[in-house]
Amino acid sequence: MDEGADNGFNHSQTKMSMTTKTPLSAIAKAFEELSGFLGSQTKDQKLRLDNFCEACSLVSVLFSCLGLAFKFAEMEYVAKVHDLVEASKTYATLENVLDRDVANDTVKKPGSHSRNLRRVRQGLDLIRALFEEFLSTDDYYLKDAASTAYSQVCAPYHTWAVRTAVSAGMYTLPTREELLQKLNETGRSPWTGD
Repeated sequence: MDEGADNGFNHSQTKMSMTTKTPLSAIAKAFEELSGFLGSQTKDQKLRLDNFCEACSLVSVLFSCLGLAFKFAEMEYVAKVHDLVEASKTYATLENVLDRDVANDTVKKPGSHSRNLRRVRQGLDLIRALFEEFLSTDDYYLKDAASTAYSQVCAPYHTWAVRTAVSAGMYTLPTREELLQKLNETGRSPWTGD
């Protein structure tokens, strides 16, 4: 196993604490902690793959709340995160995974950890873009926000058939209120604008 030195990032920090009330607050906390670590790391400290995977695994609930329109994205995202979780049993850091794939010339090979990492990042970008759009409007339906996010992040990489299926699925998205209820964001919250 490729062991990294203690990097100062407490593995338990990304666990959902008892004070975390909603999926969004758990996700925000996990990624704020990763960001804090990255902002304060020394030259010898590297981001642990298991910590990264733990934060990424929290995001899958967002895909599932979006329903049929994002079912394929959810399945893809969960599978790629699972691959990276398995890789974390062998490779201590993100850098270790990338170095291995570069050395073996497998960075672009389907199924490689590096390619799966890129797909996870794309999933994170999709959710980020969706919530940026979501927060910038008061639309009752999510179709426009989701369509804009999808066209920015994923559509350039998908075939016409996939783009068409996703477009049709946009009509099955929950309403803004339904999404907030699924995410347990029903009270005063920075996500609802209340």
